[in-house]
Amino acid sequence: MSILVVTGTSTDVGKTVVTAALASVALQTGKSVAVLKPAQTGVDVDGAGDLAEVDRLTGGGVTLVELARYPEPLAPDTAARRSGLRLLALDDVVRVASDLDATHDLTLIEGAGGLLVRLGSDGFTARDLAAALSAPVLLVVASGLGTLNHTALTVEALGASGVDCAGLVIGSWPQEPDLAERCNREDLVSVSGVPLVGAMPAGSGSVSAREFAQTASAALGKSHLAN
Repeated sequence: MSILVVTGTSTDVGKTVVTAALASVALQTGKSVAVLKPAQTGVDVDGAGDLAEVDRLTGGGVTLVELARYPEPLAPDTAARRSGLRLLALDDVVRVASDLDATHDLTLIEGAGGLLVRLGSDGFTARDLAAALSAPVLLVVASGLGTLNHTALTVEALGASGVDCAGLVIGSWPQEPDLAERCNREDLVSVSGVPLVGAMPAGSGSVSAREFAQTASAALGKSHLAN
């Protein structure tokens, strides 16, 4: 059994696509997969959240669990307070994740925003969740200017809590990268001290499940994370 927490250097760096890619690669190798989204924000009660996108891109077959949903596109603890809805508790998330881990080969937990975004009561974060589960973290990073600093800071924050960073994935790699992007791809490993295990091509989230499976396998299939 295996748990992997997927977080990012910030919001909109491609966490959902990378989560779906890991799930797709694992499914292709015959593994059972669960994806846990502790808190979904910015989506109405009946709206399609990140898990719906994971389901579409993987073509089904993944156990999907969402624990809380808040309508405003804010940090989960802020969105919960403003909506009057219940805040998530760390213990509850740990319990659900552990239950999923007991019945699946791979359990992926997708955070909200960046590593230190507060997810619920007492201000717990994805870093706290990973520490409580003794789970490694996969860090999804941007390709452009600023990513070296954001990545180094996030890896340092993980190390300060004794949480293992299992690798970096560039969440959206352009077809024609500019100078900064090309240099960043070379420098991310030396700046962070963490291996770059893959890069998802820009636009990967807009293709069919069949095409996505091929893309995911090409981008992450050699990584140990989903195998």
